[in-house]
Amino acid sequence: MTTIKTRICMISDTHTASPHPPQKTDNAYRYPLPKANILLHAGDLTKVGYRVEHEAMIAMLTDADAELKLVIAGNHDITLDEEYFTTFGYKRHKRPEKLGKESILLSDDNLQTTLRTSSTDNPNTDSLKAYVRSIKSLWTSDAARNAGIIYLEEGIHSFTLSTGATFTLYASPYQPEFYNWAFPYTRDQDRYNPAPDAQTQPQNPIPDYPAIDILLTHGPPAGVLDQVPPDMNVGCEHLLRAARRAKPRLHLFGHIHEGWGAQRGVWDDEGGGGGVKLEDVPTDAEEMLENRGAFYDVSAEAERPLRVGEETLFVNGSIMTVNYQARNAPWVVDLELPVSER
Repeated sequence: MTTIKTRICMISDTHTASPHPPQKTDNAYRYPLPKANILLHAGDLTKVGYRVEHEAMIAMLTDADAELKLVIAGNHDITLDEEYFTTFGYKRHKRPEKLGKESILLSDDNLQTTLRTSSTDNPNTDSLKAYVRSIKSLWTSDAARNAGIIYLEEGIHSFTLSTGATFTLYASPYQPEFYNWAFPYTRDQDRYNPAPDAQTQPQNPIPDYPAIDILLTHGPPAGVLDQVPPDMNVGCEHLLRAARRAKPRLHLFGHIHEGWGAQRGVWDDEGGGGGVKLEDVPTDAEEMLENRGAFYDVSAEAERPLRVGEETLFVNGSIMTVNYQARNAPWVVDLELPVSER
């Protein structure tokens, strides 16, 4: 198979924080984002899904220098989960929000005013649906498409770049239920793996190797860059099992801010640790500040090229720290993607 070296810039959990000004050289997350062929955003674009937040993130991604900018939602992007927002999430819009250092009483439209002033807990469902759909239309508009931005629903998506690189990606904004935020599933629910003997099958299972090149999820797989204090791994075991079947070249996620980093995973179905042996990817603080990102090469030209089908590069791209400071560096990875035969 013919392949081509392709650069991918990866971020997650921006929570409406745009990159810092270029002169703020003590922060790796600053303008401009590193140039790449593909930019991936693994969700939690916003703090709580207000229109003004989505508009800010679309503007930020529009400015990014990448041919293709692929975006999924996360649990904080509540206005992109229609079922959640119309049944509970709208209650999170009944109060003013703090965006950045300023306290702003957001008034996106008449619906926001109604939510804050209404004495009832049951606003008009049709109004809520219309609002949610107007938010999603920002991401699916011609303006977004023309800027290279593509909003992805859960499932399989294929793309071809102008370089001839072609790839298939599986996307999912869902994660195990987390303090009643959006896109949840219970830990005993398996969204990702077919179960031949079960009555209920997942709607969008992750396919077996070699069907996908990239896995893009908001939540992490179990045991991979998913640790929270004191020493708990909160990733999804079902997602890890699906990743082991799919063996993608790259798996980007976020959600767990303190898990920022990258690991090479060697698949070993007979070994322990969920069938994957993990090795941390080293980083250099000064280089990240200078280059505005953590760069890592696993292309054919690298000292250690990625062994496709045997290894997966896992990346937690959370820009926010656990204290919600936008200080973590974007990840920038060079890897081989197949070349279109057309």
